[in-house]
Amino acid sequence: MKPITPVTVSACSTASAYGLGLDPLAQGLAANRSALRANDLADTPLPCFIGRVPGIEDLPWPADWQPWDSRATRLAWLGLQGDGLLGAVQAARQRHGAARVGLVLGTSAATIAVSEQAYRQLDADGRFPETLRHPHLNTPHAVAAFVRQAMQLQGPALTVSTACSSGAKALAVAERWLRLGLVDAVLAGGVDALGGSLLHGFQALGVLSARPCRPFDAARHGISIGEAAAWLLLQRGGDGVRLAGYGESNDAHHMSSPHPQGLGAEQALDDALARAGIGADGVDFVNLHGTASAANDEVEAALVARRYAATVHACATKGLTGHTMGAAGALEALVCVLALQRGLLAGSGPTAQADPAFGPAFAERWKAHPAQRAIRSAASHSFGFGGNNAVLVFTC
Repeated sequence: MKPITPVTVSACSTASAYGLGLDPLAQGLAANRSALRANDLADTPLPCFIGRVPGIEDLPWPADWQPWDSRATRLAWLGLQGDGLLGAVQAARQRHGAARVGLVLGTSAATIAVSEQAYRQLDADGRFPETLRHPHLNTPHAVAAFVRQAMQLQGPALTVSTACSSGAKALAVAERWLRLGLVDAVLAGGVDALGGSLLHGFQALGVLSARPCRPFDAARHGISIGEAAAWLLLQRGGDGVRLAGYGESNDAHHMSSPHPQGLGAEQALDDALARAGIGADGVDFVNLHGTASAANDEVEAALVARRYAATVHACATKGLTGHTMGAAGALEALVCVLALQRGLLAGSGPTAQADPAFGPAFAERWKAHPAQRAIRSAASHSFGFGGNNAVLVFTC
């Protein structure tokens, strides 16, 4: 596989459990402070911890956007408000033309919470009540369709839904569109809002933790769910952090468990490194998928131990923000951006020490508390249900 010409992250921002923008995210990561809180969702009273984004309910919502009103669309719009991203997208639209700016969104749940409410109140004929029929929102493409209209974009728009790898795969699609000349700029990222399907689904699987999750810890006890919107504007050329490589694979092993030897994950890593034109020993920083579930962490720890140099900094941030599902790949891409831009080596929240069962080769790469140092290249792992794997490599 030949190396690709990197594309530049010309602007980016997020709405996470830390708040709006990159600075709150960076401050929370630098302090290794978890933003998880006891579940306070009135309609989903499960005993767990969540990464809830502040300010969604109070976000001003124009009257003519009422057909698009949902927690997920509000979250998507909130995430565009920070760090000058909104202006950067508008500038790209003016420079290239609306038809030359694409949109790729990764999501798992999209606006399913709207349909959930309708299903709970079916009429006598088993149909959605008239007042709860929302054609704009009762579709998996709703969030992308809303953002495309709100940003006045006319280029191609795509929703990627491959579970936890969705946000990372959205960036891979964006790179291909730019390389093929289909567009001149792409707004790409991930959005997932908290809701019943996510929490009850993981509760049914027996992996929803009643305590803040602790990735790679010997006493890890399952995941904590979060929500986020994470956006990156990608363009050809320019200075700054570059998406240098990506790898995608599918284990075809099990619906919810990774391949025991991590073969699909390793294939995705190999492809990402080949496209970036570097070896695993050239990666300075790696953001791990790290869900705090028993099998996933074990497989990923073995992959890290056998492939990366002893000097690489490894972190798992889902103990800080929660597992943000379809947004996780994009949010954690921003963790890599912060490492490259600011030398910020994120910690891993409640995890004080890696599971000794993973061996010294993994433990040497694990640092529970962040420090700063020059970072030249960073990798981010995203491994989803159905064996959907994605690895991104960023350089500067």
